[in-house]
Amino acid sequence: MAERQTQEPAPSEAWRATGERIDALISAGAAGGPAARERGEELVRLVTDFYGAGLERLLDLVHEHGGLDDRVLAALADDDLVASVLLVHGLHPYSVERRVETALESVRPYLGSHGGDVELLGVTADGAVRLRLLGSCDGCPSSSATLALAVRGAVEAAAPEISTIEVEDAAGTEQAPGPLVPVDSLFSRLREAAPAGTDGGTAAEAGTADAGAGGSGASWQPVPALLALESGGVERLSAAGFPLVACRIGPDVFAFRDRCARCEQPMKGATLARRLGGGAGDGVLRCSACRAHYDVRRAGACVDTDADGAHLDPLPVLADGASVSIAVPAAPAVAT
Repeated sequence: MAERQTQEPAPSEAWRATGERIDALISAGAAGGPAARERGEELVRLVTDFYGAGLERLLDLVHEHGGLDDRVLAALADDDLVASVLLVHGLHPYSVERRVETALESVRPYLGSHGGDVELLGVTADGAVRLRLLGSCDGCPSSSATLALAVRGAVEAAAPEISTIEVEDAAGTEQAPGPLVPVDSLFSRLREAAPAGTDGGTAAEAGTADAGAGGSGASWQPVPALLALESGGVERLSAAGFPLVACRIGPDVFAFRDRCARCEQPMKGATLARRLGGGAGDGVLRCSACRAHYDVRRAGACVDTDADGAHLDPLPVLADGASVSIAVPAAPAVAT
């Protein structure tokens, strides 16, 4: 245990701390007056532009020598830190449309578990993403605002440079656009909070605003304890008073309401294991009370022969390597 306490911070945590330090230094420079602050901001911009030009030339050289193949591009896009820096400089290897569609794929299991889906209608020339929510969440413990929050959060994290998100329901009725994340500094995506809104608020605050507009609503809640959760681990905790159970499979974090769908008891002592014959990324959460088994990647669907459609209540998760946030219903739920 002592050895773990002396380990160096994870790279993502170190970069997040660096971003916070830069912000603090710029703010401290304001004590010297507006001119001093402007000089500090100009210095950051010049250094960022300088390294951006170097990154662009580096990618050009790799491409000229045949090294920038699909495998390398995928590795660059999958690394949170590298992808964040490339986004800032407009060098991300994948288009906005591709990144948005990938983000939508990540939330479709959650939407599908509530009878919903989402369709990408297109991305306009001025950077507006047009989406259509399909299906219904009637009878679901999460409100329609929670569904919209899950979609918006995933899209904003994947493509923070977009100008706005326009959401329609299945009837074609347009909903109010959600807050967006402008890419205005090199470290904007490396801070502890979930993606910020245009007014500098956190995603949790943006979710609260959506709740006010949508009635019942939900909010993004940062859960820093899940950063240390190891692959194969299960942890029960609460976010804003909402009890949840979370687990990790490799880099992926999954969260559910802390209540078994079969015995309706909290998932105390739950374990995560690979299903018999399952692949490397497979994961089944087992309730210790009634021994029910739930497929983590299929939004908590029960895989037992007598499941009868039972499934856990999944919660949207945003994880960028530096932080983990979970969207929870506005009204706290109590596990029985």
